[in-house]
Amino acid sequence: MQVAMIGLGRMGMNMVRRLLRGGHEVIVYNRTPQKTEEMAKEGALPAHSLSELAERLTPPRAVWLMLPAGPAVDDHLQALQSLLSPGDIVIEGGNTYYKDDLRRAALLEQKGIRFVDVGVSGGIWGLQVGYCLMVGGDRAAFQHLKPILETLAPADGYLYCGPTGAGHFVKMVHNGIEYGMMQAYAEGFQILEASPYGEGLKPSEVAHLWNQGSVVRSWLLELAEAAFAKDEKLSRIRGYVEDSGEGRWAVAQAIETGVSAPVIALSLMNRFRSRERDTFADRVLAALRREFGGHGVITAEKEHDG
Repeated sequence: MQVAMIGLGRMGMNMVRRLLRGGHEVIVYNRTPQKTEEMAKEGALPAHSLSELAERLTPPRAVWLMLPAGPAVDDHLQALQSLLSPGDIVIEGGNTYYKDDLRRAALLEQKGIRFVDVGVSGGIWGLQVGYCLMVGGDRAAFQHLKPILETLAPADGYLYCGPTGAGHFVKMVHNGIEYGMMQAYAEGFQILEASPYGEGLKPSEVAHLWNQGSVVRSWLLELAEAAFAKDEKLSRIRGYVEDSGEGRWAVAQAIETGVSAPVIALSLMNRFRSRERDTFADRVLAALRREFGGHGVITAEKEHDG
């Protein structure tokens, strides 16, 4: 099958590679041409403008966007409107808020262009093991795209989730669950590290053990084992954790629908917390403990001296 890929970041490039290995014809475009040329050397057909990309495709065209969520997607969709034809398909595969899908699908529908939203999970390992694909939007378009979905995903690794926005909605919930799981692992290893047994335990060995039939075994725990094997104390990593936005959207959705989701909410708050050091809130807590109980405090001077 023929498909175009716009956006050649780590995910986009590896998706192109997997599609090429599956025998598909892939036209590639990236804002910076170096990545386009790199993919051309691996067998993709390069396009150095969106108009060239559209010209290389045979109707009904299928154009997959793997771009950062936000204005970049809107800018490309605005440009594609005048280049695509009724019946063509735009696939939005980034980490997008599902309500943005509703707006964008309605905009493209005015031109007769079909819109499909795909939540993609798999990270840098997707090239090797395949991508989990959560698909929403036009059902007929989904049926048309099955050959490329089957190539990108492992067995049983893609699902039509419903109308426009459903794919990204399911991915949003998926990432919220991921936040909670990661936080639980992080807290557990922190308890082990701070325990009387911490010096004698290697986190890599504990992670490996738990992956042997334990109820907490998972791919995330396998990744933790790999990280600990490189550096047991993770001493070369700063504990600053970003968030892609989907955790925020999941918490907002829980609030909007009155669903109690304390684990996901607290895991998101802890990511915010990881970016702070010596916060005012912490200083208030320390001061209050001193005032009501006479507890000692560490002064800034003492901390700097250490």
